[in-house]
Amino acid sequence: MESSPPVATTPRTPLPGPLSSSPNHPSPHGPGARWRIAWIVTGSLAAGLLAALVLVAAPFLRARESEITGAVLCGFGLGWALLAVLSVRFSDQPQRWAAAPALFMGVAGILLVSFGSVADAALNWVWPPALLALVIWMVIGARRRLHSRSRGWLLYPVIAVLALASIGGAYQTIGAAADARAYRMPGQLIDVGGYSLHLNCTGSGSPTVVLQPGAGEMSSNHGWIASAIASNTRVCVYDRAGRGWSEPADNAQDATQIAADLHTLLHRGNVPGPYVLAGHSFGGLYVLTFAARYPDEVAGMVLMDSTDRASAASPGATSPVAPGSYDLLGRVSALISISARVGLARLYAPLEAGSLPPRSRDEVRANIATPDSMGSTIDEYVQANKSMEEAAALRDFAGKPLVVLTAGVGNSSKHQASQNELSDLSTNSIHKTIDWASHEAVIADKDGAAITSQAILDVVSSVRSTASLPQ
Repeated sequence: MESSPPVATTPRTPLPGPLSSSPNHPSPHGPGARWRIAWIVTGSLAAGLLAALVLVAAPFLRARESEITGAVLCGFGLGWALLAVLSVRFSDQPQRWAAAPALFMGVAGILLVSFGSVADAALNWVWPPALLALVIWMVIGARRRLHSRSRGWLLYPVIAVLALASIGGAYQTIGAAADARAYRMPGQLIDVGGYSLHLNCTGSGSPTVVLQPGAGEMSSNHGWIASAIASNTRVCVYDRAGRGWSEPADNAQDATQIAADLHTLLHRGNVPGPYVLAGHSFGGLYVLTFAARYPDEVAGMVLMDSTDRASAASPGATSPVAPGSYDLLGRVSALISISARVGLARLYAPLEAGSLPPRSRDEVRANIATPDSMGSTIDEYVQANKSMEEAAALRDFAGKPLVVLTAGVGNSSKHQASQNELSDLSTNSIHKTIDWASHEAVIADKDGAAITSQAILDVVSSVRSTASLPQ
């Protein structure tokens, strides 16, 4: 039996190209490649976050929400740029798609930093749909180009946050535009030195009542009270910087600054004294400070469950912040207020101001939803200790009519004692506790506001007649 001759075989040569798995051509889907790209993705996004924080703290930026937002975007843009560059240079999974979010965030950030609120207004209608389109591009690019577990546990969650931000941003932009059309500004805007404040005066007669809202609140929070007072005398409501229809301010808004702004506002708005000042909550600190600084212009005062001031024995213990100095807390405040830009404050707003008249209620809710309002409210609490010390500068109200109203619900014995001390500022004073009322009900509840309005009118009558307050 004949055997077949052996058949010669030729060794197979590995095919060139990306499918090769020889030692000289490692597979792009091999363990080493996945390990390298995972570190590049993680490191790039971490570097972007760190860069955003560093830029937010940069001293050449003002503590304005629009500029702080721009700094955050520039930092994140740098992170996406690193992902594009490093993946091309040091891995076999180039993520060139990451150049698109780098460019988008970088350009938007530079515009906000350079032009502030002007660029903000122009970009509001552009960035939400543009970001949503970018998110779709990023998902497609990552699915095609990134073969690593980092895509699922790191990159996709980041992209999901961007998608939610785009939806929330559209919700905020559309809602703010609708609010601007629905709630036209009553009164006027008046420049008080670098920024303008909203002032609205109604009614006629003297003395003029000036209402000072509480912490985080605006002129419309006095909807019940202003209308009741206007039928008897002139009443003025206004919005502090960053609230309602007023512009934000760069300077710290402590009680002294707020009192100075109000004084300038009234004089430039042609609202002559004498004034009866009525302040609620933190507003009580501001009217006390106003009365201490401008005693000849204040004829009477009503304190509506005023925030406790510091001990009168040591006012001014807080060191003043020099104008133009570095404001770290202001930057933190602006950073937090970015959440309102993506609609989070607008989700919360409907829970507030439910007892006010319908239009006032809706105006308050529209105000709560804005980034400027959130930022100014946080800053107000940052300045609280200083404001309490500045309010303690008023030691004697010189026998002028003074009514102290205290909420009976939710207050401690310490607060009650502090309210008693306030009534001792004048020999012509009354201290009333509204047993059933909460802190907010003294102005927002119709019945509570009626009691408060009558107290203000009692002070007005006492000023007019120079008689003592009715006991």
